[in-house]
Amino acid sequence: MTIALDVRATSHMSVGMLNYAREIAARVPVLAPDLAFATFGSGDNFDSDEQIRMPLWILRNRPQLVHFLSVYTPRVIPARYVVTIHDLIDLHYPQFGKKKVGPYYRNVVAPVARHAARIIVDDEATIADCERYLGVDGARVRVVPLGVDDLPAAPPFTHRRPYLLYVGNRRQHKDLRTLYAAWRAMHTPRPVDLLLSGDEDGDLHSREMRDDGGEIVFLGERTDAELRAVYAGAVAYVHPALREGFGLPLLEATRSGAPVIAADSAIPGVLRPYVVAFDAGDADALRRELNGAFQRPDVARERARIAKEATRDLTWDRCARRTIDVYRELL
Repeated sequence: MTIALDVRATSHMSVGMLNYAREIAARVPVLAPDLAFATFGSGDNFDSDEQIRMPLWILRNRPQLVHFLSVYTPRVIPARYVVTIHDLIDLHYPQFGKKKVGPYYRNVVAPVARHAARIIVDDEATIADCERYLGVDGARVRVVPLGVDDLPAAPPFTHRRPYLLYVGNRRQHKDLRTLYAAWRAMHTPRPVDLLLSGDEDGDLHSREMRDDGGEIVFLGERTDAELRAVYAGAVAYVHPALREGFGLPLLEATRSGAPVIAADSAIPGVLRPYVVAFDAGDADALRRELNGAFQRPDVARERARIAKEATRDLTWDRCARRTIDVYRELL
């Protein structure tokens, strides 16, 4: 074989990481039929499968190149390899993570990254992070933006009130407190709801409401098609995170035709011209942008239309082809 792909879906991988791994593993063999691919990997992170059986499999099968699709790798890798590092947010904000995260990155991720033939990142900003936190030579890092695939057009989601939307987890670095504060302080002629992806949180629902009756609504589990409709029906998609590796929901919202407002430090380079930015953590600045989306909906929708058209080439196939380019550079 030429290239071996670690296709595990493990407990420590986020939804975005799982999507990326699934799409790359499915597409690169189709788009590079001249290369011989194999998939491998079993078990979970930090177990004997990862640290012992995977290196033994590599020794037995001797691929020319191995691609680990996340930072969860064996400590010893007996082949040339590429590793994808989506972000180093846990190192930016150690106060938000578990104590064992820092030692893992120092003792596993950093040495693995330094010995990688190439590192793939989603955005230019992560190159500096790899240099700063992992001691990596930035010349060996390649930027491969993520993608989305268009779904058949469907009517926008209908809701009893106008709504803002946030999609993603609720970890502290997502800074949802800034979103809640800005939403509550908006001046609108009628109530406006805030829709959040994921399961219901009764405490959050009762604690965060607008004086005019606008409330938080939890979407629960949605199919991709359903979520695209929710994006399309939003007055604005809002992403207040302090930092992102890429922020796939930003691209999903853009490609669904939603006006997008995001913290400046969370916007990937390929989307920066098309997203309305505010200073991270500044609830008043976000409130002003949200008011603008409500007061000038035609302007917001026209900006969203231009953004959707301009980003039509940011697909998973393009991501896979750029990944194949990295393989060919090394072979």
